[in-house]
Amino acid sequence: MAFRTESDSIGSKQIRAEAYYGVQSLRGAENFHITGAKLHPEFINSLAAIKKASALNNLAVGELDKSICDAICQACDEIMAGQFHDQFICDAIQGGAGTTANMNANEVIANRAIEILGGTKGDYSVVHPNDHVNRAQSTNDVIPTAGKITTIKLLQAAVKELQRLEKSLAAKEKEFDSVVKMGRTQMQDAVPIRLGQEFGAYRSVVARDLKRFSELMPYLYSINMGGTAIGTCLNANRGYVGHIAVTLGEITGLPLVKADDLVDATQHVDVFAQVSGVLRTCALSLSKMANDLRLMSSGPRTGFGEINLPAKQNGSSIMPGKVNPVIPEVMSQVAFNIIGNDVAITMAAEGGQLELNAFEPVIYYNLFESIMTLTNGVNTFIDNCIDGITANEKHCADLVHGSVGIITAICPKVGYQLAASIAKEAIKTGASVRELLERENIFTKEELDEILDVYAMTK
Repeated sequence: MAFRTESDSIGSKQIRAEAYYGVQSLRGAENFHITGAKLHPEFINSLAAIKKASALNNLAVGELDKSICDAICQACDEIMAGQFHDQFICDAIQGGAGTTANMNANEVIANRAIEILGGTKGDYSVVHPNDHVNRAQSTNDVIPTAGKITTIKLLQAAVKELQRLEKSLAAKEKEFDSVVKMGRTQMQDAVPIRLGQEFGAYRSVVARDLKRFSELMPYLYSINMGGTAIGTCLNANRGYVGHIAVTLGEITGLPLVKADDLVDATQHVDVFAQVSGVLRTCALSLSKMANDLRLMSSGPRTGFGEINLPAKQNGSSIMPGKVNPVIPEVMSQVAFNIIGNDVAITMAAEGGQLELNAFEPVIYYNLFESIMTLTNGVNTFIDNCIDGITANEKHCADLVHGSVGIITAICPKVGYQLAASIAKEAIKTGASVRELLERENIFTKEELDEILDVYAMTK
């Protein structure tokens, strides 16, 4: 195997001759054996987009030769098309606030640009990772910006799935509008509710989650590119600083804008904590929904048995015929993971000091995982659960009519005390509320029909 020698301020290292990464990437890879996971592919694409935008802007302000700019842009385009991702060798969690990731991108792009210009990898006199690819940039504006772009891209997929879920729940809301079941509070019989109303409530909370995601997007569009090391724009041309967000927006297709306060945008990562908080809130709602579905489908003989979930796989290695609610179960596990990730993100966001938060890598590692697992979880929740749910309408009706909870409807007519007495008698004797009311001769049959119309109780 052939090698080349590269040097940095620490010393020299042997690099495989065919590698596009360089000495600083290799040092980072050797130092950080943490997760076994590499940079997220979308994050790599975001880094390439930033480097392309920077090259174009440096060209525009006269600080980069056109031939070098063109080579850098071609290398970035190739990376954004999925090439050379295997050359990004650093762990997703790393020290140095993401410097390894930034230099990994700089070195891969530089070496590919050198190759495009007819040079030999490692000959940084042709294209230099720092002087050319990283010109007018710092890890401290590149990495937060890449984090925001990646978060937006991943959230777009999550939002699409949540919109699908909202539509699926709306369809079930309509389908089950005529199915009256027993409502429960604190796991005790309450008053009737339509199954469609329950699914309507699920639809409403998903709609609220979608609104929360929409409301935080403007904060993600605000980037600190041009701020360089600490937001003071040191070593960045004024023209570059003023236009970099626009150029990057054109490349990514996103409405990116320069942050009003670049120092603030460099120091603070609160927007990522905000995104994580919205993800956590959404996950809580989805897990509650999953828990409800498990309860309502429990049985088939000794549980609630109000709905049927699609049978997706055998439920037991020992109990024949058992079918478990595996999709709601996995949805809840997705939620648990997101909640755990949120704790890590919260601690990392709090841990910033002075002009920089050094813990962005762990924020992105957990945040990207949260978004992806939410997206995938919602996808299977829709396709393998929600869309296939059916109602046991007769069983629901039987439970309602046999319930004591419907006694609530007569309170305005006879008062709380008498209604409570009838309820106690029904529980004690097993007689239905209607039977006892008929025995008391308080109402005519017609009046009872009207008062005990369970569908009317739900309006």
